[in-house]
Amino acid sequence: MRGSPFRPVPDPVRPGEESVWDYPRPPRLEPVRERLRVVLGGDTIAETVSGFRVLETSHPPTYYLPPADIAEGTLVNPRRGGICEWKGQAVLFDVRGGDRLVPGAAWAYPDPTPDFRAIAGYVAFYAGPMDACFVGAAQATPQPGTFYGGWITPGIVGPFKGGPGTMGW
Repeated sequence: MRGSPFRPVPDPVRPGEESVWDYPRPPRLEPVRERLRVVLGGDTIAETVSGFRVLETSHPPTYYLPPADIAEGTLVNPRRGGICEWKGQAVLFDVRGGDRLVPGAAWAYPDPTPDFRAIAGYVAFYAGPMDACFVGAAQATPQPGTFYGGWITPGIVGPFKGGPGTMGW
């Protein structure tokens, strides 16, 4: 990472790539027609071609899947989550798949702000504790750190907010 602690120098972008430093703030919501798939405990617990992604400066995309495309019994123990300045009050879920239960590994916005109404009730999953998360055929890696839930796939370049020393970005 180069640049100031408040705005690093973006990584070079090659043809066909997206820089997270070209994403807007406030964030933008856009539909995703690629297949999104989440695997936990050896089971596909969510799969859709009707998802959305949120694009925000310095963050890899966060993907939201419709509740109808999430296996029944996957989301358990709903509770009040954090508040996003852009999307509103979140609900946090534990996630069950196969023989695994991962606390606090998914969240949703049941009543989001007007700009994000399209994802009301849609669910995002942290990639790190899952067996795998896919965008199309590409397996995602988790955004650095434990707070943010972006999925990094080939063609998305950073540097990414979330790791040590990036909170001021």
